[in-house]
Amino acid sequence: MTLSRRNLLTATAVTSMAGAMGATAMTGEAAAAYGGPDAGVTGAFGRGPRPRVRTGFDRLAADGYALLSGRRTGVVTNPTGVTPDVRHIVDVMHADERVDLAAVFGPEHGFRGTAQAGGSEGSYEDPATGLPVHDTYGKSGRALADIFTRSGVDTVVFDIQDVGARFYTYIWTLYDCMVASVLAGKRFVVLDRPNPVTGRAASGPVLDRAQASGVGREPIALAHGMTVAELAALFNTEFVPRAAGRPADLETVLMKGWRRSDFFDATRLPWVPPSPNMPTPDTALVYAGTCLFEGTNLSEGRGTTRPFELLGADGIDRRWSAAINTLAADIGLPGVRFREAYFAPAFSKFQGKTIGGVQLHVHDRESFDPVRTGIALLITAKRTWPGFAWRPDRWIDKLTGTPRVRTMIDAGAGVEEVVAAWQEDLAGFRRTRREYLRYR
Repeated sequence: MTLSRRNLLTATAVTSMAGAMGATAMTGEAAAAYGGPDAGVTGAFGRGPRPRVRTGFDRLAADGYALLSGRRTGVVTNPTGVTPDVRHIVDVMHADERVDLAAVFGPEHGFRGTAQAGGSEGSYEDPATGLPVHDTYGKSGRALADIFTRSGVDTVVFDIQDVGARFYTYIWTLYDCMVASVLAGKRFVVLDRPNPVTGRAASGPVLDRAQASGVGREPIALAHGMTVAELAALFNTEFVPRAAGRPADLETVLMKGWRRSDFFDATRLPWVPPSPNMPTPDTALVYAGTCLFEGTNLSEGRGTTRPFELLGADGIDRRWSAAINTLAADIGLPGVRFREAYFAPAFSKFQGKTIGGVQLHVHDRESFDPVRTGIALLITAKRTWPGFAWRPDRWIDKLTGTPRVRTMIDAGAGVEEVVAAWQEDLAGFRRTRREYLRYR
């Protein structure tokens, strides 16, 4: 059956007259259309696997791109914007006469994904399609709006795979592009993809706006537990009007068949690394906790085949793994074990030097808490290695979203004390978040 425009979209075109995004609860009919709790799931054991999740792009294409009909379109995407047979959506749309595709906008790491952390590919003509690729990394506000204006598009489409952590920059590319779309008078469409580490809950500290940066613009939890379409809805009501004067003219295309409890392998979608140091869904599973080591002088495993699963530094030995395993037994760090490890990063911190540390082995992802585990690792690293230091620019405060984590660890606080300090703010975010959840 061909999907109509009405049942394809959870869409709200917001204008200055409307003043706010009208987010409505899903009816039973809508829940079925968008892949409610049992949509596409086999009914009994032995009947075979669930059908794969259909992404926002899958559903847009199945409807004949009706949402983009008559629109001059630009796409914010990267290598993760692929179909189930791993064709890139830009290549697919460019070859389809029903789509007037005029431009591509590249985030951090670039449209084709060749740049390392903190870099981009610049602006160029894509050799595969001849389309202009505009570098948007590090740009926001009026500067980004001017790029949209010069591109000649009237509709900006966002399709990038996120990994579920506040400091992964693509959700702030989303936010910045939404703000810029208001300033430039452009329509904005978000094509949804799964949160690879589930959407069951939010955890971790909530950003203090005093720590706002490119790894966190607005006050959301460190592990937000949302999809990009859900975040877009939240941003559009809670934050975009504050930055741009009014909400964006936003429409979202949800997935079908995704459930909040799904890890990425349950989706049966291909995994394309969203960035050079996010090679597998296993990386995404630990990232919200171990990326905190970017704010220290320890290696977070960049330059190895297991980034964010390997942590270490010159001078660390078995005492760290012994300490974290002891602490894990004492306070309970379920779902993970820690192995003494030695490795030589090919680039980044300690390039070419053999260093010592730990490797995380997640054996029960259902019970694993990456943020609490990350705090435990920071505390034990500081206690067991005399060389431990925070980065002098206090990058840890940007990553955690608050100076409290750093100052409490420096004062000798334990894991439970540090985690307790953010619970009140987290409870507030969880209440706000509930209004924007679109899947069960």
